[in-house]
Amino acid sequence: MDELDRAIINELQGGFPVCDRPFAEVAARLHSTEQEIISRIDLLLKGGTLSRFGPMYHAERMGGSLSLAAMKIPAADFERVAEILNAIPEVAHNYARDHLLSMWFVLATETPREHAAALERIERETGYPVYDMPKIKEYFIGLRFAA
Repeated sequence: MDELDRAIINELQGGFPVCDRPFAEVAARLHSTEQEIISRIDLLLKGGTLSRFGPMYHAERMGGSLSLAAMKIPAADFERVAEILNAIPEVAHNYARDHLLSMWFVLATETPREHAAALERIERETGYPVYDMPKIKEYFIGLRFAA
């Protein structure tokens, strides 16, 4: 990352302009061009420096439900269970951890009732219990890069 890449990331973590041409507004703040900002974000995504570019929603304030969940999955059954989770729209992503709870995933639903139903479905289809861990308190940790 160069100085402009770091400046773009720092600038956009504080919010995205809501206007007709938000990238042009960011470009003006960073003494760049609209196309340069768009191109840089695209390259940061394609190169894996950024994994995601988009809004963060507070699911609970919108009536939804969100939690981190984990399961104890034997290595021999890991791929089968991962395929099941990957097919469930409410599962945002899943990943392996070197831990007794070997499979972790984020579950997001439009309502708490749908959340409970999704947990039941996962347990039924996989044959394993789910350890659901809804957040108790939300923390925000900002990441800033020195220019």
